[in-house]
Amino acid sequence: MFKVAKPVFLIVETPLHAGSGSDLGAVDLPIQRERHTDFPKVEGSSVKGCFREAFEEYPANHEIVVNKKKTKVRDLIGLTFGPEDGSEGAGALGFTDARLLLFPVKSMKGIFAWITCPRVLRQFKNDLTLAGVTLEKAVPETPGVIPGANVTVSQKVILEEYTFDLPNSNLLKEFSEWLAGRVLPSGEEYNYWREKMKKDIVILPDDDFRDFVNLSTEVITRTKISPNTGTVESGALFTEEYLPSETVLYTLVLATPIMRPDDKKNNSVLKADDPVQEASNVLEYFATGLPTVIQMGGNATIGKGIVRTHIMKEDKK
Repeated sequence: MFKVAKPVFLIVETPLHAGSGSDLGAVDLPIQRERHTDFPKVEGSSVKGCFREAFEEYPANHEIVVNKKKTKVRDLIGLTFGPEDGSEGAGALGFTDARLLLFPVKSMKGIFAWITCPRVLRQFKNDLTLAGVTLEKAVPETPGVIPGANVTVSQKVILEEYTFDLPNSNLLKEFSEWLAGRVLPSGEEYNYWREKMKKDIVILPDDDFRDFVNLSTEVITRTKISPNTGTVESGALFTEEYLPSETVLYTLVLATPIMRPDDKKNNSVLKADDPVQEASNVLEYFATGLPTVIQMGGNATIGKGIVRTHIMKEDKK
């Protein structure tokens, strides 16, 4: 059982295809979705694999400080993410499925709005509780729009070709301001996005949200051109589904004490008498070594799946 956990936000910079295999529906290669809600997600195994790959790409001599000790990042991959041979023992890091938090939809005003729904926000609150995070702001539980939002037209929100008459919500305003300070990194280059997030989050009814995340994903047609004829090769026309840029997902990184006490060489960095402290050392290793930009999903060679990572910081007391 995990001892400590932290939320990690994933901000999609380029369209993300976390595929679920081929399908007989309208899209040949759809994205992964929750079975019971049909909301997009990224499987925990995929999340873990992408994070592990990011750590393995560090140079062999790259060092970080963990538990006040210098260590090479790659020396601890086996202990934290697990050995290549699973029979040697489990890793000390686990990951939940990456769930959808905010989904971008074209808006008549303000370019686009981030949409969410009461179901998603309740799940977000529950997941933060698992990580020991107590929200200092109440989570809105009804549809609404922020007073003075950039995406409103005559007190209405027009998304794609649909018009929504939503009440103003000061609670959503307070929550959006809280969220904007935690989802995005603190650099000045994110000032524009923080301000937009404070203004342009819209809570839709659950059913309307489900329709948008099913019908407003990006679907791209791919072809293969024959070098001999200059035309599409037979059977080489297919469609792929992507989560659009600016989508915001989150996952929980879960840490346990190390599972391989026989590895004394590398244990010394993470080892602690208290199991919770040892798990905290594992989490410190992950947080310190996590790159700010990683690649997730398919089609890396055509620039897809570039994702910015940000570990949620604790509120200052």
